Amino acid sequence: MILGKFREDLSVVFQRDPAARNYFEILTTYPGVHALILHRLAHFLWSIKLKLIARIFSHLARILTGIEIHPGAEIGRRFFIDHGMGVVIGETAIIGDDCTLYHGVTLGGTTWKKGKRHPTLKNNVVIGAGAKVLGPITLGNNSKVGSNAVVVTDIPNDSTAVGIPAKIIESGEKLKKFSAYAVEKNSQDPVLQSIDEILKTLKKQQKEIKALKKK
Repeated sequence: MILGKFREDLSVVFQRDPAARNYFEILTTYPGVHALILHRLAHFLWSIKLKLIARIFSHLARILTGIEIHPGAEIGRRFFIDHGMGVVIGETAIIGDDCTLYHGVTLGGTTWKKGKRHPTLKNNVVIGAGAKVLGPITLGNNSKVGSNAVVVTDIPNDSTAVGIPAKIIESGEKLKKFSAYAVEKNSQDPVLQSIDEILKTLKKQQKEIKALKKK
C-alpha cells in the first residue's frame, strides 16, 4: 500500500511539472517529494502512537525541505507540492486525492482549542502560491484558490476563489483543465472588477464634461 502510494507520488510529478525529466532527478532534487515521503512515514508512526518519533521525523523534514507537515495531517493519493518552501499543513488538516499546493501555502487553524481546527481539501484541489486557507473549512472537489488569497469560508465544488478575503469568481462548471497557479485566464478579483468599472465610468463622465465645456 505504502509502496503503491510512493510510486503514484513520483509519477504524478511528470503530469504537473513540465520541468521534470526523470525519476532520479525527482528523487534527488524535489523537496515536495522528500517532505511527502517523510510525512507518510511520520504519519504511520503517529497512527501507532509513536508520536514523539513522528514529530522528530516531521521536524527533520522541515529542516531539510522548508516544508512543515504535522504528522497528524491526513494526506491522500497523488499529492504534489511544487517548489514547496514555506508550506505549512496543520495537525487536523485532511487532504484528498490528486491535490496540488504551491510554495508559501498555509493550511492553518484559527483557534487554540483542541479538535478539528484545520481545513479539509476534497479531491483535485489546487492552491496557488502564498494562499492561506484558515480554519475548519472545506474546499470542494475540483476547487481552486488563487495565489495569495486568504480563504476563511467554505469553497463549493468546481469553483475558483481569489482575493482577500477570497471570493468566488467561477462556479457551476467543472474545471478540468489544470492551472499551475490556480488562476484562470482573464479571471480577476471581483473587487478589482468593480474598481475597473468605476474608473471606466469616471473616464466617460470626464469626456462628457469636456464636450459640454466646448459647447
